[in-house]
Amino acid sequence: MSTIQSTLKAQAVTASELERRLRERTAHVGIIGQGYVGLPLAVELARAGFTVTGLDTDLGRVTTLNAGRSHSPDVDDGALGALLGAGRYQATADSSVLAQCDVVIICVPTPLGKSKDPDISFVLAAAEQAAAGFRPAQLVVLESTTYPGTTQEVLVPLFEAQGARPGVDVFLAFSPERIDPANPTFAVKDIPKVVGGLTPECAALAALLYRQIVDRVVTVSSPRVAELAKLYENVFRNVNIALANELALMCRQLGVSTREVIQAAATKPFGFMPFYPGPGIGGHCIGVDPAYLAWRMRLNGYEARFIHLADEINRAMPQYVVDLVSETLNGRRRCLNGARILALGIAYKRGVGDTRESPALEVIARLMDRGASVTYADPHVPEIAFAGRALKAVEVTDERLAESDCVVILTDHPEFDYARIVERSALVVDTRGATHALAAPADRVVAL
Repeated sequence: MSTIQSTLKAQAVTASELERRLRERTAHVGIIGQGYVGLPLAVELARAGFTVTGLDTDLGRVTTLNAGRSHSPDVDDGALGALLGAGRYQATADSSVLAQCDVVIICVPTPLGKSKDPDISFVLAAAEQAAAGFRPAQLVVLESTTYPGTTQEVLVPLFEAQGARPGVDVFLAFSPERIDPANPTFAVKDIPKVVGGLTPECAALAALLYRQIVDRVVTVSSPRVAELAKLYENVFRNVNIALANELALMCRQLGVSTREVIQAAATKPFGFMPFYPGPGIGGHCIGVDPAYLAWRMRLNGYEARFIHLADEINRAMPQYVVDLVSETLNGRRRCLNGARILALGIAYKRGVGDTRESPALEVIARLMDRGASVTYADPHVPEIAFAGRALKAVEVTDERLAESDCVVILTDHPEFDYARIVERSALVVDTRGATHALAAPADRVVAL
C-alpha cells in the first residue's frame, strides 16, 4: 500500500468514527472558557445529549457552576442544575480533561492591549492546552473573535508540533460566536452558524456538530473567510452606530429629535436599517473587533479609514455626554462642579451586568474629574472598581431622585421605572432613548 493510500485510509477511519459520534451525539465535548459565550454553548450542546465539560481558569467560577449557579443571563440555575444532575455537564480547571474529548471548542476573550493592538494571549494559551491534549480523531473549533489568519497561523503549527496532521487526524475550523447576552429573541439555537474549515473534511465535521443544535449552518471556503465575516459584522455595527451618533450631534444643532428622524427614516421598507445613538460603544465586540481588522490590514500597508473614523466618533461620545450635562446644568444656573449626579446603569448594555468597555464608566469618571458628586444605580452591578475609584450601587428612591441635580440614563435597564424617574427628577439627560415614548416635559428631559 502506498503512502498516499495509507494516509487516505487513516483519514477515513478517524473521520468516520468522529462523524458517527457527532451524529449519535455520543461525542465528549470540551469547551475552553465558560463566560458569556462558552457557558450558553455548553448548555445547548448538553441539552442535545452530548457530554460536555467546561474548562475555565477561574476557580471561583468553576465552583459556582458545579454548584448549579449560573453567571450568564442566558442560562438559568434550573437548567444548569438539571444538566449537572444528569451528568451531561461539569466544570473544571483541569486542562488534562481535553485529552478525553472528541471535540474541543475555544471560547476565550480576545481583548485589546494598552496600545490597542490585538491581545490573543488567551487564544494562544487555550490552543496550547488543546494541542497538548491532542489525540487522533479530534475536532478543534475556534470561536473567539480574532484577526483573519489566526486559525491557520496560530493553531495549525501548535498541533503540528505535537505530531498531529491537520485535516487527517485533527480537524481544525473557525466558527465565530454570535452570542448576544440577554437577548430573549435570539438564543444559541436560533442564530445561524458560519463555519470555515481548514479542509473540506474539517468544515463538514464542524458543520455536523453545530447542526445538532442550530437549524442553519453556513459553510464558507476557509477559516480566514469565517474570521473576516465575524469582524465585518461588528465593523458594520460600529460604523452605523457612529453615523447615528454623528446624526445626534447634528440634530442637536438643528433643534430636532434624533429618534424622531431615525424612526421616520425607518418607515422605508427597503434599503434602511435603524441604528440609534448612545453614550459610546462598549462590550466585548463592537468596541474591540474592528481594531483587530484594522491592525491586520495595517500589517498589509492598508489603512482602514471607515474603521478609524467610526472609532473616533464613537469614542468622543462620553465627553459629549459630559458636555451635554454641563451645558444643561448651566442653563439652569447650576455648575457641574459640585452638582449631585445620579447615573442610571453602568453595564455596557441593558439587562446584563457586563461592564467591559462600558462607556458609562468613562462618563462617570469624567463627571467626577469635573468636580461632580456621582452615585450610580444598576440592578446588575452591585459594586464596581475602575479608574482608581470604588463605588457601590444605590437604590433609585424618590428622595434620591428629588435631591439629584441631574439624573443621567447611561444604560436603559428594563428594571428602571422611567415614568417615575422623569416625574420625580428635576432634570434627566437620557442617552439611550429610554424616555422617548413618555410624555415628558421638554424642560426636564434632554435626550440624544
